[in-house]
Amino acid sequence: MRDEDIDLSDAPEITPEMFAKAIVRRGLKPRTKKQVTLRIDSDVLEWYRKQGRGYQTRINLLLRAYMDEHRRQGG
Repeated sequence: MRDEDIDLSDAPEITPEMFAKAIVRRGLKPRTKKQVTLRIDSDVLEWYRKQGRGYQTRINLLLRAYMDEHRRQGG
């Protein structure tokens, strides 16, 4: 079955707001992390910092979701 053949009419699209409120499952095997230098717009970084502790983890989760989605699409 191809992705476009799947009926998603009863499954609403996940918005960034919904994703931001998602709960991270605990107890999963930790992944290796690397420290990098990354240039991010200052207003974006400040917004994430204002979200409090764990803002770097939330940024990482959003990047992972983006990566996973594009892997599924073959890109």
